[in-house]
Amino acid sequence: MMLSVEEWTQELDTTFIANRTQLLRVAYKILGDWERSDDVVQDAYIKITEMEAAQKVRQPLAYLFQIVRNLAIDHYRRVVFESELFGVDEEGLQVPTLAGTPETHAINRQHLELVAEALAKLPDRTKRVFELYRIHGYTHRMIADELGISPSLANILIHEATNHCRNAL
Repeated sequence: MMLSVEEWTQELDTTFIANRTQLLRVAYKILGDWERSDDVVQDAYIKITEMEAAQKVRQPLAYLFQIVRNLAIDHYRRVVFESELFGVDEEGLQVPTLAGTPETHAINRQHLELVAEALAKLPDRTKRVFELYRIHGYTHRMIADELGISPSLANILIHEATNHCRNAL
């Protein structure tokens, strides 16, 4: 029996709320960070609600778990990639010391200038999302609330800005 859109949405909402803690744990096992896990779980919910054929999913809970797992893995890979690109300290607290060589300072300064130039070329909203995430440590949900956009869009804009900066280097 095929449920109406409203019935299916209500069933999905109930399933999501009842199992949110378990979904968070799945993401946390992969990411090791509760805030990022919460972002992933919210993104999973948004993803399944935006799917055109979501009503055809026979086991929405199993599907939600699979989406959370896949998004957490993608997020983990992205964090690893970004830490390789921008350094190990994800929050930007690791400041280079003056003990480095002049050559290292010159290279770092050039890289910083290239990244600053790349960011200046981005649209204001994309640049703001990137700064909130990389400099101020906002989560996707916090960015979405601050700018009035969806967490999914925040994620996309962060990814675009990161790729733009990487290409500049």
